Amino acid sequence: MLHIVFHEPKIPGNTGNAIRLAACTGACLHLIEPLAFDFSDAHLRRAGLDYHDLAKVKIHPNWEAAKSYFGDQRRIFAFTSHTRNSYATEKYQDEDVLLFGTEPTGLPAAVLDDARITKLLRIPMLPARRSLNLANSAAIALYEAWRQLDFFQSAEIS
Repeated sequence: MLHIVFHEPKIPGNTGNAIRLAACTGACLHLIEPLAFDFSDAHLRRAGLDYHDLAKVKIHPNWEAAKSYFGDQRRIFAFTSHTRNSYATEKYQDEDVLLFGTEPTGLPAAVLDDARITKLLRIPMLPARRSLNLANSAAIALYEAWRQLDFFQSAEIS
């Protein structure tokens, strides 16, 4: 199983879409508090539709608690625009952690510089663009890891 982590997400619709992504791929979505919304938020519920019951979602009170949960064995990839390392050239493993920052600012320097981060990765964009949508970024990275791990072969085709 792969793990998607949103560090202090602000936009409920993005988290709702990530819940849907987790439900459809079998990934576990981890949310690091504080959250800028609660789970009764209409935008979150609308984006997640009826996938809430199908998704694995864990909430951690802070970055330290999330790191503790993952232990020392799992690799944690932090997604940021502050690196030249492409997400597409990384060789992913089962149980990898894909960490994304808050929508307006990305991951804080203290997280990016944390010794527990395995590697910083970026999703390329055209120059002078602001950013990709958080849920879209998570989907891009997750599906690349899923492709490499041959999870497509185990997914049922309907």
